[in-house]
Order: sequence, then structure tokens, then C-alpha cells
Amino acid sequence: MTNDLITCSDADGVVTLELQTATMAPAFFDAIDVAFEAIAADDTVRAVVVRSSQKAFSYGLDLPAAFASHGDLFGNNLAAGRTKLLALIKRWQGAFSRIATCPVPVIAAMHGWCIGGALDLASACDIRLASADAKISLRETRVAIVADLGSLQRLPRLIGSGLTRELAFTGRDVTADEALRIGLVNAVHADRDAVHAAADAMARQIAANPPLVVRGVKDVLDHSEGRPVQDGLDYVAAWNAAFLASEDLGEALQAFIERRDPVYRGR
Repeated sequence: MTNDLITCSDADGVVTLELQTATMAPAFFDAIDVAFEAIAADDTVRAVVVRSSQKAFSYGLDLPAAFASHGDLFGNNLAAGRTKLLALIKRWQGAFSRIATCPVPVIAAMHGWCIGGALDLASACDIRLASADAKISLRETRVAIVADLGSLQRLPRLIGSGLTRELAFTGRDVTADEALRIGLVNAVHADRDAVHAAADAMARQIAANPPLVVRGVKDVLDHSEGRPVQDGLDYVAAWNAAFLASEDLGEALQAFIERRDPVYRGR
């Protein structure tokens, strides 16, 4: 999963996926897709942190690289070219949907600029943390593109329809403080090092909980979103009827009796 676009490290069940480029070239989407496919298949992973080694979290899609690799699709108005472009967009969408459907919680640690495709990526994560210098922009409108990798679909659930429409129509920049106020991020930290440390600490706090239960919580939340309350209640009732009994539940009770910290093994 490690290459010149992203690096992945795993410590105690927490995977840190670090972006190694300031923009997202076409190959970036394949790298993300492969990485999260592997993460989803690894039952030892308990949480994921997505962060960047660059000056900014990401400036979004590398337009020159995209046109260099796929420029013929943008200029081809015949059905064959349109069909290939549609397939390309869906493939890139799928890469970020891999993040959204990851069975374990994913935390985005954003610093500096988070523009366009970077916001698509961050909005696919479960939790977003920002540094005080973060600036976030749903910028596509300003470069004559309709955002198509998830922001227009996921942001209304995070910040509401009205604010999403405002940010999409204007393409304006959002400061870290405003992002916190409108619910786009969960917390703001002093700088890049601080937000990275906070994301790691949160991931480890998640990883200390029973892993199958955390996965179950995410599955129930995802299933319940946008559905009537009763549908969600029925689903979680069935989930617990199937999966409540576990060694980890026994460990939780025993640790409480013995007044010690539990050690969960995902069994």
C-alpha cells in the first residue's frame, strides 16, 4: 500500500495513511482504492487516520495531469468518448466511496488548504479534525466543474443543504473556526503537528474499544442514516441479537468487577 503517492503504516491496529503529493493526479485515486480495499480486508485494523506530509492537506485534483492523461475524453463529444469519461468519473468516485464504506472509523486530519477533491475525500471520512490554519473550499464551481466525487452528496448530511449550496455556488473559502462552527470539523487544533497528534490519540482511543462493536456501531449508523428511526431500531435489534454475545462482553464485565482496564481481542 506504500508508494510515491501515499504511505501506510500500522501500529497497534491504527493505520496512518499519509498523502505524499500536494495534488491528486489520476493515479492517486487508484492508490487510495487499493489501500482502502486492503484495509477493509484486514480484520486487525481498528481505526484509520488520513493525513498529509505536504504543506497543505491537498489542493485537490491535479487538473494538468488529468488533462494530460485523459484529455482525449474531455474533448470527445461522441458517445464512445462520453461513455469512457463516465466510467472514469465513476472509478474515481468509487475510490472515495471505499473510504466511506470502510468498516472501521476513518479520521481526516486536515491542515492548510483542503480544496475540491480534498474536501470530497475528507467528507467521506467519519470524523474531520483541522489545524487552526486550515482553509476549506468547495472550489469546483470557480474552475467550471460540477463537483462530482462526493461533496455535493455527503456535505448536506454534515452541514445541511443551505450551507452546502452556499459553499458550492460561491466556491468561497471556509476558515477552521467557521468549519468548526458549522459542524464541518469536530475540533480545531493549533497546527499540523497538533492535529496529527490529536487524530492519532482519537484513533487509539477508538482502537482500545471492542473492535467488533466499533465496526457494528459504524454499520448501524450507516444503515440508519436517512431512514426512519424505527428502521434503525429494527436493524440494531437484529444486530445485537446476532452479535451481542462475545468474549469481549465477558471481558468488559470481568474488568469492571476487578476494577481494571479491559483488554479487547475482537472475539
